[in-house]
Amino acid sequence: MGKEIIAIAEALSNERAIPRDKIFEALEIALATATKKNYPADINVRVQIDKKDGSYRTYRRWLVVDGEGALENPAMETTLEAARLEHPEVQAGDYVEEEIESVGFNRITIQTAKQVLSQKVKDAEREQMVAEHRNFLGHVINATVKKQGRDFMILDLGNNAEAILKRDQLIPHETFGRGDRVKVLLSEIRQDNKGPQLICSRSSPEFLKELFTIEVPEIGEDIIEIMGVSRDPGSRAKISVRSKDKRIDPRGACIGMRGARVMAVSNELSGEKIDVVLWDENLAQYVTNAMEPAEVQRIIINEDTHTIDVGVADDNLALAIGRNGQNVRLASQLLGWNLKVTTISEMEQNLNAEMGRIVQLFVDSLNVDEEFASALADMGFTSLEEIAYVPLEEFTQIEGFDEETAQILQENAKAAIEAREAEKMNKGFEDLLRLEGMDELIAGALMAHNIKSAEDLAEMSTDEVMEAVEGLDEQKAGALIMSARNECWFKDQKGENK
Repeated sequence: MGKEIIAIAEALSNERAIPRDKIFEALEIALATATKKNYPADINVRVQIDKKDGSYRTYRRWLVVDGEGALENPAMETTLEAARLEHPEVQAGDYVEEEIESVGFNRITIQTAKQVLSQKVKDAEREQMVAEHRNFLGHVINATVKKQGRDFMILDLGNNAEAILKRDQLIPHETFGRGDRVKVLLSEIRQDNKGPQLICSRSSPEFLKELFTIEVPEIGEDIIEIMGVSRDPGSRAKISVRSKDKRIDPRGACIGMRGARVMAVSNELSGEKIDVVLWDENLAQYVTNAMEPAEVQRIIINEDTHTIDVGVADDNLALAIGRNGQNVRLASQLLGWNLKVTTISEMEQNLNAEMGRIVQLFVDSLNVDEEFASALADMGFTSLEEIAYVPLEEFTQIEGFDEETAQILQENAKAAIEAREAEKMNKGFEDLLRLEGMDELIAGALMAHNIKSAEDLAEMSTDEVMEAVEGLDEQKAGALIMSARNECWFKDQKGENK
């Protein structure tokens, strides 16, 4: 029978292009499965095939366990003490084996071997197929529609390889029939109970990026770099590019002669309109480029909130926002900032209102007149903290400011901040005292532990409150927390229910 096993392994290896080791592994499992059927109990079997002459030997195996009491599975386990009688060096977790009679290739054995071998060959083919396509992960591949389902399509990649394209990864309103050729991005190799699966996409931003890489040689040669992509699949997209060679215009290279290159990509995406944006290290200029075709007149960048206010002419607002907010949304995704588009007149009104608030704050808090407060606001100061804690040298570098004036100004700012904090503390203290079951001693202890309002107390746990207030029991702490929550969280709901 040895020659027949060698012949089977050789034939399957050549026919299915599967390594011989995988075929022998499948045959060993098939023979082990057939051997188990000759025993009334479920046992552990290992078969070893000699890959030179095709002969094979069969071994029964027991897992060595170290423990007291009865074994959970005596047919497959043995104790460490018993195993060491014949194998002194064995350790818990090892296997001990005993050679048993090998099964012959009868009708039942052949049928069992055929089933196991068939499944193992399919698994091996799938693993090999995935290994061959792993190098294409993240790249565009050509496929043929093999089968259509309600929520997905099966694609034929050639050489018996299949991939899945889900409906939500198709461009909207796009339809394909069986046998149609289609370009897709191999986006993921997903592991599930059925084995590895190749997942494709046509709606991801990476698909657009890879299409440009194919269409524009300068991108593949790393002369032009794609800096960002945002898409509304099937409708519109923005792609930002920069050149590593100052002699080459990246935008022109991506658009191509008479728009040939960008049009080729657009046609592949069912007519999706593509804006090629010139990347700029200056954020304000980059925003201006990203908002095209709208013309930007003013930009205010707020790094604290990661937002950018964009001002455009009144008659240009609709173009800047785009249909259903598409232009500003795509620009926001491209930049990675939250863009807020308003008319220049509305922006001026908001700025004037904000400037008026800042000036009034300085007048009320710093003991200065409106003219002096306006000068501070014009210098870029927007809060008392900025004035109080900015290095003194920055004041002295401003024309008309001497060190004495700057010191007085900072002292006034610090005093105003302290007064504001004291007012907050008093308000928080009164806020806590209004709660049912609260007294001044408990409120003071809570304030000392930075629990400065009923809202703060409502978010605490009983352990935290007991730790803050010495001698407070769990029941009392829980009652205070519930009182705060009723006041802050449930008060409006009770009013509505009434």
